[in-house]
Amino acid sequence: MATEEESIEQAAASRRERLKALKAAQELLNAPDEDSSQAAENQTDDTNEENNPSMKFRNYVPHDKQLQEGKVAPPVLPKFEDPVAAAPPASEEKEDPFVNIAPKKPNWDLRRDVQKKLDKLERRTQKAIFKLMGKQIKLFLLHILADTYVGHIGNRATRTRKTVG
Repeated sequence: MATEEESIEQAAASRRERLKALKAAQELLNAPDEDSSQAAENQTDDTNEENNPSMKFRNYVPHDKQLQEGKVAPPVLPKFEDPVAAAPPASEEKEDPFVNIAPKKPNWDLRRDVQKKLDKLERRTQKAIFKLMGKQIKLFLLHILADTYVGHIGNRATRTRKTVG
């Protein structure tokens, strides 16, 4: 515990020394290097400015000619140069960064292994559907042909009956 207290005291002492050094440096910066007579002139100038304050108008245009002289010119804004637009984009094709970020589904390896079998099964399913549709179309056409044939035979039978009877 004694060592902890000593280290704390040493840290406090070093901090005090730094603060004293900063304070001394601040006093040197604020201390006037000029003669006291020039300081007195500056004080008289300050009092004159306080008595006659100069008005500066930024967003207001006064009607009085004397006050218009105090109008401040609008600030000149520096041109903005966009660093992103200035540099041409790299034409190199890069792979999608989200592929590496997004986690893969837990069954991706199973899908990869079974994909051939699924493709083969899909082809067989399509062929079976095509065959069933072909059979249905054939049955439909046979049904239509049978109805027209029966209707045609029925017309003949009625004709023959009329002629015979």
